[in-house]
Amino acid sequence: MLRLWNTQTKEKEDFKSIRFNEVGFYACGPTVYGRAHIGNFRAYIMEDILRRTFEAEGFRVTHVMNITDVGHLTDDADSGEDKIEKKAREAGTSAWDISKMYTDLLLKDMTALHILKPTKMPRATETIDLQIELIQILEKKGYTYPISDGVYFDTSKWEKYGSFSGQPLEQKEEGARVQKNMEKRNPSDFALWKFSPQDQK
Repeated sequence: MLRLWNTQTKEKEDFKSIRFNEVGFYACGPTVYGRAHIGNFRAYIMEDILRRTFEAEGFRVTHVMNITDVGHLTDDADSGEDKIEKKAREAGTSAWDISKMYTDLLLKDMTALHILKPTKMPRATETIDLQIELIQILEKKGYTYPISDGVYFDTSKWEKYGSFSGQPLEQKEEGARVQKNMEKRNPSDFALWKFSPQDQK
């Protein structure tokens, strides 16, 4: 029996697949504005080991890793310029060229490290309609609110938010890492969608 660490319960537990002999897992991929470094690949290697373990146990695995080719800002405070657009401006080329170049290098380096290519690698620019649809669903359920620079997730509306870390939200120190956003309802709220400068009110 395969046993894995459950971050939420803080215990090792027997693994039980939702679908018989099938496993699906999502692993966060890179923002392709620069070449991935050895620290990035540590995560990808761990994901590869997990996938190979599932496959060795007889599971059919669907491994999804996204490629963020737009929308990752230079500032951790949900502000600043898009990292890929900034890189393209500095290089005197297009954002499309930058994202393609670093995606190609990522795949080349993964091959050199014998990392299996994920089953699916959706790009952010290919899934914008789905992102909007998901935000609209959250909006209808009352989990979002707009402020001057975008649409934010209201973490106080979901009682389980933060359960993986085990740290109560009231213990979080606002402004310790990034500048406070005085329009946010809660320090832990985060941007789901950022307005373009021309769309801001």
